[in-house]
Amino acid sequence: MWAYAYLIVPPQSKRRLDAIRDLLDHEHAAARTAGRIWASRLVLERRATRILIVSDSPDQEREVDEAVAAELARQQMVFTRTRPMEILAEQG
Repeated sequence: MWAYAYLIVPPQSKRRLDAIRDLLDHEHAAARTAGRIWASRLVLERRATRILIVSDSPDQEREVDEAVAAELARQQMVFTRTRPMEILAEQG
């Protein structure tokens, strides 16, 4: 499992993120249909907006990543994206 995030500064309103939310929801449904793991969460904070992604692959060159980056740029939102970090499963 892998995790990465987008950081959008300044923070954005829920309404302004509707197109992004639609892209994320579509990718989640496509992944589920294909038997892949891919999930996202929008986190609205006072100082920034974050998009957290958990995936079964470290690949950040998927169509959804390009679409999210393009939409953020189209709306002139300043953002950065972290590198994917491996999530290690606990052994117990």
